[in-house]
Amino acid sequence: MKIMEHTFQIQIPRVKLGTQGLEVSKLGFGCLGLSGILNTPQSHEAGCSILKEAFNKGITFFDTSDLYGHEGDNEIMVGKALKQLPREQVQLATKFGLIISEDFQCHVKGTPEYVRQCCEESLKRLDVDYIDLYYPHRIDTTVPIEETMAELKKLVDEGKIRYIGLSEANVDTIKRAHAVHPITTVQMEYSLWTREIEEDVIPLCRELGIGIVAYSPLGRGFFGGKAVTESLPTGSMMGAHPRFNEQNLEKNKVLYSRFANLAAKHGCTPPQLALSWLMHQGDDVVPIPGTTKIKNLNVNIQSLGVKLTPEDLKEITDSIPISEVYGERDHEVVSKYNYRFANTPLKQ
Repeated sequence: MKIMEHTFQIQIPRVKLGTQGLEVSKLGFGCLGLSGILNTPQSHEAGCSILKEAFNKGITFFDTSDLYGHEGDNEIMVGKALKQLPREQVQLATKFGLIISEDFQCHVKGTPEYVRQCCEESLKRLDVDYIDLYYPHRIDTTVPIEETMAELKKLVDEGKIRYIGLSEANVDTIKRAHAVHPITTVQMEYSLWTREIEEDVIPLCRELGIGIVAYSPLGRGFFGGKAVTESLPTGSMMGAHPRFNEQNLEKNKVLYSRFANLAAKHGCTPPQLALSWLMHQGDDVVPIPGTTKIKNLNVNIQSLGVKLTPEDLKEITDSIPISEVYGERDHEVVSKYNYRFANTPLKQ
């Protein structure tokens, strides 16, 4: 297969995310999986070697969060990797405000004091002077978004963060936040089997000049064959995910086999076709797949070599009808913070 042979030849293009000046690699790297949840946690040494390999191949946009890993362990790991890389060439994104308790209950906090506290703690764990892109991980529906944004704006003014993003924010919240300080990017779940943002969030982002960062671009590994052609990794919590539970997975496997046939037709692997489809949605869409394996990292990068026509894109979209996807897109504990419900009170 041609695409598979020449990994070193693929140049990862640079794109502008939003209109505030942030430029990133067209393919980013989601760091969550390096610290478990989706699979067995990696050692810091192993995690750093993957991040360095990604950077050496042209991926410069790394996405982490204070939530990932035990007590911010993922940020500490990313910080160690940054010590071995030219810091000014990396676009570092991290997030705050989503708290998961020991009994696996979720809370969201976006008060100004908490924004500042989290930012200071992330800067320490990452051991950096500034964060390129800082997001509320979910929207606090008890705090006016203007108050959260006012504190984020102060952090920009102080040089602690450079750009502000939002994650899982609805149209009203994005508009109100953008009025306080320009939003650079909105991070949303976006993949072939999760496309609801095409109706509302994407059109608004394009109108306001805001970039789109697509998390879980491979459907939490589904389009890479997770739980279909290969078993779920040891330590993975994905078996409890609504789309991966026994009953729904059996039905979703039909979609995968149809999609795998289409990928074969295009001379690429299913994850390459899924990522290529996303990247063809526009220069303002940047997927952030993560992986713990160099082999998968190379496969993801090669997706940039898959060229698709408008007819191909339609055929690919039609191969995964949303009405035939079984299961909610997120765990029940987190789904109440889905962007559709992310209204914040009006500022008094």
